[in-house]
Amino acid sequence: MAIRLENVGIAVRDLEAAISFFTDLGLTVVGRDTVSGEWTDTAVGLDGNHARIAMLRTPDGHGCLELFEYLHPEAIETEPTRPNEIGMHRVAFSVDDIDEALATAARHGCRPLRGVATYGDVYKLTYLRGPSGILVMLAEELKKG
Repeated sequence: MAIRLENVGIAVRDLEAAISFFTDLGLTVVGRDTVSGEWTDTAVGLDGNHARIAMLRTPDGHGCLELFEYLHPEAIETEPTRPNEIGMHRVAFSVDDIDEALATAARHGCRPLRGVATYGDVYKLTYLRGPSGILVMLAEELKKG
């Protein structure tokens, strides 16, 4: 059986703010829609499912995020995920320049949880809180080539 990852779906409280954050980091919006109806109720498992969605792709064309803002049923606010919690954890991106990526994130009010770490001689990396409390990992490869 062949399998490939299509996308990672993330519910957000403000779709436009999330799109702005991720497009500023370099992703491209490849589609937007408002979805509802029996097919979405069945697929998602929520009666009356109605959401605004946006699909974003990484510049290399291999990674996609599907962002969705629920119109109905009302979105449920929870505490942001902590790095050691079981379940969906974070979205990670390789970047060419972590300092530039952090400056972009800071323009959206997003800063590292603690700082930038160096993993051996392999990566400089950090976790930050993106829009809607999403954990985002940024990593810059140190030995490029």
